[in-house]
Amino acid sequence: MMKWEMLLSAKRWGSEEKYQGNTTDARSEFQRDYDRLIFSSPFRRLQNKTQVFPLPGSIFVHNRLTHSLEVASVGRSLGRIFYNKLRENNPSLDRRLPLISEIGNIVAAGCLAHDLGNPAFGHSGEAAISYYFNKSEGKVYRDQVTGAQWSDLTHFEGNANAFRILTHPYAGKGYGSFALTYSTLASIAKYPCASQAGHDKKLLHRKKYGFFQSEQAGFERVATELGMKKVTDDPLSYKRHPLVYLVEAADDICYNIIDLEDAHRLKILSYQEVEELLLPLCGDAKIKSRLADIDDDDARISLLRARSINTLIQLCSVLFFNEQEAILAGEMNRSLIDGIDEPYQAAMKKIAEVSVKKIYNYSSVVQIEIAGYKVMGGILEEFVPAYLNNESKYHEKLIALIPKQFLTKNTDTYSKIQSVLDFVSGMTDLYAVELFRKIKGISFPSIG
Repeated sequence: MMKWEMLLSAKRWGSEEKYQGNTTDARSEFQRDYDRLIFSSPFRRLQNKTQVFPLPGSIFVHNRLTHSLEVASVGRSLGRIFYNKLRENNPSLDRRLPLISEIGNIVAAGCLAHDLGNPAFGHSGEAAISYYFNKSEGKVYRDQVTGAQWSDLTHFEGNANAFRILTHPYAGKGYGSFALTYSTLASIAKYPCASQAGHDKKLLHRKKYGFFQSEQAGFERVATELGMKKVTDDPLSYKRHPLVYLVEAADDICYNIIDLEDAHRLKILSYQEVEELLLPLCGDAKIKSRLADIDDDDARISLLRARSINTLIQLCSVLFFNEQEAILAGEMNRSLIDGIDEPYQAAMKKIAEVSVKKIYNYSSVVQIEIAGYKVMGGILEEFVPAYLNNESKYHEKLIALIPKQFLTKNTDTYSKIQSVLDFVSGMTDLYAVELFRKIKGISFPSIG
């Protein structure tokens, strides 16, 4: 059984001493995590990474940055409601668990960080990287790495990449440049296992994976400190940190609801279609009369979105509270969204069905996915051989384009491939397209 006494820790990656606290500080340690993420370069780059719809455009749609900010807002509410419920039943809670009141801040910071590892072009960027090693020119490196390392490369995972970004000592950046708390780091690990364990669709914590081989020892150190429940040693696998469920729920709530709002702005869905999908989630008997007083369809959808998100926050926070014992025991094998009561469950399933049919298969969305394959694959087929072999002036020129922070002193194939992937996965959509066109001779760079 996992215990909150261990699960909530202000120990920082890279400093490794427990914070003693200072009552005069303006921010808690977990609010510091949030602020460090907000001001970081990887977070700012999310503004030019695709959420669902192509960027840029004359009509505003969400990108990875705006999505992450909204997820953080929802996550803070989920954590705060859970804390308030705990305190209702235990007035002495704060004396026994001094950090328990920080759950909302921990979850908010985890929400900000949850998409940091996603490459350009959304999930198609992940698939393109995997494809390069599975089916394309990258296959030639199979015999140069271990089986576990090859699993990392052929199943490239944004979740694992986020943990790497937050903990890897990039050249010139100092050890643990983010220096986040252990609890915040653990809160983003939806799949706390190595890649060879991360393909079991029946187990929520092993549907994908959460750390590369290069970060396995670091993740194990965090998990051990927090008392996370270990499942297997080889391949390494843990049960989730409980706060992962709240980070995941915040993400699920936002993308399910807000993708509908974007689809309406782009005229993919009519107002009537969106209203029909969201009304069952509003939980407000007066919602129809309130909608009738509003003339603007965008404003109506904003109201429907706000009421729907509020309903889902309440449902998920109550479920998290009620299922606390199973979650701490590592026995919860479903997401919070998948556990809410009918008729809300049916409403969410309907939204998912319509989203797949009309949004995620919309022509421009499919086009950006196809472009992602071509662009990411084209960049990898130039830079990976160049950095591994460096056998020509052309290779030297390509290596010169890689920022020094991503270069490694290690000489093994796995480490050098990871260096290229650090560079490529951090690119924004627009930068990746521009670089692809230039190195393929499709366009020429401007001077200055």
